[in-house]
Amino acid sequence: MRRSFTAGAVATATGLAFLVGLPTSPANAATVSEYTVVADDGVSAADAVAAIEAAGGTVVSSNTAVGTYRVSSAAADFRLKAAKSGALIGAAARKPVGYAPKVSPAIEQPITEAARGSKPKGVAADPLDDKLWGLKMVKADQAHAIEKGEKGVTVGVLDTGLDASNPDLAPNFSNRLSRNFAPDLVDVDGPCEVEGCVDPVGTDDGGHGTHVAGTIAAAANGSGVTGVAPGVTLVELKGGQDSGYFFLDPVVNALTYAGDAGLDVVNMSFYVDPWLYNCKSNAADSPEAQAEQRAIIASMKRALNYAHARGVTLVGALGNQHDNLGDPNDDASSPDYGTPPYTRDIDNKDCLSLPAEGPHVIGVSAVGPSTSKSHYSNYGLEQISVAAPGGFTRDFFGTPQYNSAANNILSTYPLKVLQESGAVDANGEPTRATVFKDCTSGTCGYYTYLAGTSMASPHAAGVAALIISKYGHRDWWRGGLTMNPKLVELRLTTSATETACPEPRLRSYAQEGFDETFDAYCAGPKKFNSFYGHGIVNAYVAVGGR
Repeated sequence: MRRSFTAGAVATATGLAFLVGLPTSPANAATVSEYTVVADDGVSAADAVAAIEAAGGTVVSSNTAVGTYRVSSAAADFRLKAAKSGALIGAAARKPVGYAPKVSPAIEQPITEAARGSKPKGVAADPLDDKLWGLKMVKADQAHAIEKGEKGVTVGVLDTGLDASNPDLAPNFSNRLSRNFAPDLVDVDGPCEVEGCVDPVGTDDGGHGTHVAGTIAAAANGSGVTGVAPGVTLVELKGGQDSGYFFLDPVVNALTYAGDAGLDVVNMSFYVDPWLYNCKSNAADSPEAQAEQRAIIASMKRALNYAHARGVTLVGALGNQHDNLGDPNDDASSPDYGTPPYTRDIDNKDCLSLPAEGPHVIGVSAVGPSTSKSHYSNYGLEQISVAAPGGFTRDFFGTPQYNSAANNILSTYPLKVLQESGAVDANGEPTRATVFKDCTSGTCGYYTYLAGTSMASPHAAGVAALIISKYGHRDWWRGGLTMNPKLVELRLTTSATETACPEPRLRSYAQEGFDETFDAYCAGPKKFNSFYGHGIVNAYVAVGGR
């Protein structure tokens, strides 16, 4: 499964499979390994470097804002020595650059094609907007009559990249502000497309980031689809590998950059690899693994706090493990890279899924077009803030809309990735009913359906961007609008459409074909509960509509 929170892959007669597996590490690992080392609280840069060198490492680069160091070492026991150092919390493994088999992206395919519905009532619908039930659910189509988004509001897409050649993304893309923090890696991304292995900004060899970006801010330009905030500026923060892994160093560097660059919103539809849950002292983990997870927790908290303190509203997907994050199940998927996974009992007090459970993160669950919690979506009173459209293929059981890809989220997608998967042929023509091509603008854009909390989070991020556009104040130093993230979150949550728990409160997905492990109990009143938080985000009310 990809580490980004995209749930659906290929719909089959027996169930909805998760995304295809990733390649495993090669047997002949490099002699010199790279690590992200995290200094302990209060340790100076000089003392941290000295401790790293004493453990057998060499500092390659550093992020002193959060006390992280990129380190190379040939010492087989470097991680153990770093963990035992009084100046360092631990070391998380990084990977070398080079070649690996490319993993084809999985594209949603329908069993049946249900009716798409009528075009939303709103402002200047683009050609494919009749397929955007999510846009209508969050009432962004109505909100656009009041506020479409200001160019001075910047939204960072911390993801696999962003295909700026798409005619819906090009008008809103900032090449100047965009950065790539995640060079291609040896055993997950395939051959480097460019010398130096740092893909140019404005490209996306994974596809996930492009899909997220379209939901946030596809331009209302008469082409393709319309985003929730079609007038704001998109900034690529490439922190994920082409293959879907999100390692610590690129993510932390992207977050601190977002703070320094004065970005207004950052969307995070992923968890930080290789641990689904980072536990400080899990009995099943080795001392090195415990130290690595403590390092990830510490550095992620520092990075999130750093960005928040500099005015960044942080929005994150809750995840696709159909887990109550307040009482999580055992984790049998971690570590998902480097060494074989093993089963761990997850203690809620000791373990965190990051960034969703990090400080200041607005956690978003996913719903289908009926407003039912999607079967895959995580939930929980402790972590959830709001719900948003994420897709649910098997929504509307017993009706013609059941088991339809149209129950998922349509958004922008890179032509290159679609062609590699066989979803578009060599002539640029879609080969699957779930892929759309629109050339209204003179340049052809491509669009496909995906589902996941990855798709829910950008709906909320788009509404946050509209809130800043409407109520933010001019900041001449930042070069645009700004708004205190606490006030953005308050407006986002208080304007959400309160949604009550289902009755009975124990939601079984057996009729949709999922076993009892997917059963979910909804706790709490209509005002705030574990499925919907404060409610489903409502762009129209958020910008002053009644």
